[in-house]
Formats: sequence, C-alpha cells, structure tokens
Amino acid sequence: MSFTPLDSTLYGPLFSCPPVSELFSDARQLGYMVEVEAALAAAQGRLGVIPAGATEAITQGAVTFQPDFLKLREGVAQDGFPIIALLAQLRAALPDEAAEFVHWGATTQDIMDTALVLTLRDALEVMEGSLRLLIERLAGRADEHRHTLMAGRTHSQQALPMTFGLKVAGWLAPLIRHLQRLRELRPRLLVVQFGGAAGTLAALGGDGLRVRAELARELRLGEPPLPWHTGRDNLAELAGWLSGVTGSLGKLGQDIILLAQSEVAEVRESGDRARGGSSTMPQKSNPIGSELLVAAARMNATLLSGVHQAMIQEHERGTHGWQLEWLNLPQMVGLTAASLERAAGLTADLFVDEARMEENIRRSGGLMMAEAITFALAGPLGRQRAKALVKEAVPVAIQERRPLVDVLRERVDAPVDWDALTERHYLGTTNDMIDAVLKSAAEHTGRTP
Repeated sequence: MSFTPLDSTLYGPLFSCPPVSELFSDARQLGYMVEVEAALAAAQGRLGVIPAGATEAITQGAVTFQPDFLKLREGVAQDGFPIIALLAQLRAALPDEAAEFVHWGATTQDIMDTALVLTLRDALEVMEGSLRLLIERLAGRADEHRHTLMAGRTHSQQALPMTFGLKVAGWLAPLIRHLQRLRELRPRLLVVQFGGAAGTLAALGGDGLRVRAELARELRLGEPPLPWHTGRDNLAELAGWLSGVTGSLGKLGQDIILLAQSEVAEVRESGDRARGGSSTMPQKSNPIGSELLVAAARMNATLLSGVHQAMIQEHERGTHGWQLEWLNLPQMVGLTAASLERAAGLTADLFVDEARMEENIRRSGGLMMAEAITFALAGPLGRQRAKALVKEAVPVAIQERRPLVDVLRERVDAPVDWDALTERHYLGTTNDMIDAVLKSAAEHTGRTP
C-alpha cells in the first residue's frame, strides 16, 4: 500500500475520483503554475508594466513549455518549492529579452496559491456536478418511497412508524444546504493571490493594485482586498465544507449499513448479491460502498483539524502552515469527490425491500403505536391515566407476544377507534415534509420537483 490509498494503483478506485485526481497530478499542477505566470505577463503587458514583446514571448512560450521533471525534483528537494526550478527552466526556454520579465513583482506563494485556487475551482465544478446528480437521485427515491412504510428508529430501537421516503429526504436535506453553502463560499475562496515578497507589492511601485486587478480578470478570479499569504480562513472554510459533505454522506452510509444488517435486511446496496462478497461466506453481501463513505467521513473529520492548525501562521509569511495544508487539503478534496461519486452510484443501485420493512413492522406487534394509543386514550381518560395504562400493557404484550392494541382493548372500556390505530395511519405530516424537501431541491438545482 502507498502512503495514502488515494495514490495507490490498487486501492485508488476505492478512495479517489479520476477527474479530480488528475487535477492534482504533478503535471497538471505545474500546468496551473505556468498558466498563472503567463496570465501575470499578459496582465502586466496590457498595463504597460512590462514590454509588449516580452508579454507575447512569455504567453506563447508557456503554451509549448515542457518541464524537466527530474530537474524539478532536484530543485524541490533543495528549495522546498517547485517555483524556483520551474522559473529557471521557463526562462531558459524564452528569449533573453523576455526571460527577465517572467514572474515580475511576484513571489513564490503568489503563484502556488493562485494555482491552487485554479485547481480548486475545477475540482469544485466536478464535485458540484456529482452533488447535483446525487440530489436529483435522492429526490427521485424520496418521492418513489413516500408511502413505503418502515420502522423509525431512535437510539437504534424501533420508535414510531415512518416511510422510507422520509428517511431519504433526511439524507437529501443537508446535501441541498451543502449546495447552497458552496455557492456562498465560492466568491470568498476563488480569489487571486498577489502580494509580492511581504504582501506590500512594493516591487511594482504604484502599479501593484492595477496588476492584481488585471491578473484577477485574466484568470476569471475574484480580487481580495489584500494578500492572504497567512490569512488561510478561505481554505479552512473550504475544508469545513468538504468535511461537512462527507459527514452527511457518512450518515447516509451508516444508515444503509444498519438497515442492511441480516437481522434487519430492509435494504441492500444492490440487487446483485455478488457485490461486496466474502472470501469464505457466500451468503454475504457486504455494504462496502457505505463503509467507504463512513471511512471517508471520519478521515476528513480528522484531516480537518490539520487544516485548522495550518491557520496559525507567523507574521506576513509563515513557516510550516503551508506545508501542513499540502498534507491535508488535497486528500480532503479527493475523498469528498470520490464520496460524492460513490454515493450517486449507490443511490441509483440501492435495493429497497419493501416487504421486509412491512414484515419488521408486523413483528413488532404494534409496539410502535404506544404513543398513538396513549394520545387516543388521553381524551376520554386523561393523559396521565392513559400513559400509565399503556405502560402497564407494553410488557404484557411483549411477554405474551400479542398485539399491544389487543391487550389494551381487553383492559380499557373507552370510545376509541381501535381499528384506526395502525402504523399507516400514524405518519403525521410525513408527506408535507417530503414535499418541502423536494421543493427545496428543485429550487436549488433548477429542476422541476
């Protein structure tokens, strides 16, 4: 196994999303850095900060530039960053009169942070697509199963009747909020980094802010009021969003794991029992996909603390916080992208055993109706007496394996419609709540509910 399964050829398919993994590849990262250098030259050329001829040579040279990875590795080992060695190679590929104007007024962190922002912008596009697809599929499942009766469980015990559609709506609702949060955080996150050596842009004299604004326009990024070299709250906010998304998906996965237990058996990850097989027990269909969602959620919650630790930086340029982000944030992005992709597939394939759900309700002997019966008796008998009678009847029903309603009908002479006290008649405002979630999903995705 490699140091992280995300980079493993063997384990990678479990924890990675290929389109997002490619964005974080060494080749693509260098491409983003070169793109930022070219955009800087283009912006400065339009403003007359560097000669037009230099701008043309730099922007054209950036298109055909091919870095020497072996020499870059040596440079990173020596300098701690790839920019110095990358600039040396890029300048060597340009005419002398243009080479000196590459990276004009910028610092290493300006280029690398802006390249990271470009990476995150593309990665968020992929993740938003997966999130929207997942929302659409869950909305369809919630509507499909709005009348599928099942046991609602609290503290892992059967509590009250509900529908599977309401449970799915419970998975869906936080994902809609995450989509809304994504729209809100994008303007804060997707901003250019440009401050020069200590965040003053002193090397550019009075042109610093003009160059920053033009660079932002060139890259289609926002412009912050000042450099964020050691102000990493934008990345911490993103990390919180990533952990929040995988946390919500982990809750979905945990529910499926519990519902797929042999003693419950109300759902399976697929109608194909061969999926998630055991090496020695052919009867098993392990909920592997759900397990991966829970593992990713717990790992992201762990990595989140590292990104928050990276916010503690020194003065105008930090020492170790940047590297701490390198170790944590890319993994969080990769795990989130993979989880969204896996959850979308899992939702499409999920097998719902409606007959088993009804069977489990019948086996409960009506105990889930204890609250309903209490409220029905409260009218003629008073709430306290009704509660006491039901509490006395519950252990009798359990011991004698008889329906709770039958036990109480023998003990109580009250004008109660006993036949109406069934699980299907005690679902409250379930449909109204499902409708509200589906309406919210439609509003935030632009799709008709």
